[in-house]
Amino acid sequence: MASETQIHHEPNRKKFWSLKDFEIGKPLGKGKFGRVYLAREAKSKYVVALKIIFKEQIEKHGMHHQLKREMEIQTNLRHQNVLRLYGWFHDEERIFLILEYAHGGELYGELRKSGHFSEKQAATGRLKIADFGWSVQSSSKRHTMCGTLDYLAPEMVENKAHDHAVDKWTLGILCYEFLYGVPPFEAETQRDTFKRIVKVDLCYPPIPHVSAEAKDLISRLLVKDSSKRLSLQNITEHPWIIKNADPSGICEN
Repeated sequence: MASETQIHHEPNRKKFWSLKDFEIGKPLGKGKFGRVYLAREAKSKYVVALKIIFKEQIEKHGMHHQLKREMEIQTNLRHQNVLRLYGWFHDEERIFLILEYAHGGELYGELRKSGHFSEKQAATGRLKIADFGWSVQSSSKRHTMCGTLDYLAPEMVENKAHDHAVDKWTLGILCYEFLYGVPPFEAETQRDTFKRIVKVDLCYPPIPHVSAEAKDLISRLLVKDSSKRLSLQNITEHPWIIKNADPSGICEN
């Protein structure tokens, strides 16, 4: 997830890209599967983020399907809160994703710097979703457990069927982490994290900058019964959102 950048142009559309089409700049980040660099398309001078993924790592971890799904979703989506994937190419060792560059930087870098966000920052920020590796594409439920441990909903931990209601749970986790600086069910071990998630072992440290309205919203999202989590309509109408959110920052879709 990245901070917002405005798109005024796009890189030149090409049927076949290659590394020769880009001037590579500073590194923006690195992960298990590769690295991301600031880059500029040589012809148009358009600035992008070039995500370089090593095929060897994809093979090693059996991630072909997930990578393909991520690319398909991100290529087909056109939304102000979704980071654009303009195209891709590959060579013998690497896959290159040509991504929209988010000037504001990576969200968690900002959270680490500040420790926590204010209520207005937590409710208002304009974000662009940048990683679709675990996205659920259809309305049907699935049984595959995946995702960052601290963000897994109880139904995923218990290996039960899950659907888009997991997104509401994740929203509750994000709100909590934005305000408190740590995820709510963090524990020393994976086993203990899972236990806390399944029990919904939720507590609110006595921090003055977190209001009762914020805690109320989080409590209505972090509900074990997925059918009882607050609806998207009710989330946007919640008093904490009304009070703190910039209306231009709330997605309508």
